[in-house]
Amino acid sequence: MYFLMIGLVALTLKYLEIGPVADWSWWVVLLPFALAAAWWAWADASGYTKQKEVDKMDKRKQDRIDRQRDAMGLQPKKRK
Repeated sequence: MYFLMIGLVALTLKYLEIGPVADWSWWVVLLPFALAAAWWAWADASGYTKQKEVDKMDKRKQDRIDRQRDAMGLQPKKRK
């Protein structure tokens, strides 16, 4: 995501010819977009994205269980 934001800022600065970015080659300005695509390809292929999603769902599930136990007056289980 950071590569995408950097690319958008660089593209805007290049297009509007602001600062030193105006003198940069278009290849340099467009490089963050290629890096973002490479990152997303690696993250999907390696399972990084899926693992983050599973971790987030597990945390939401555990938080929901803890809230329900607290509402019933039970002590939440201690996490290891």
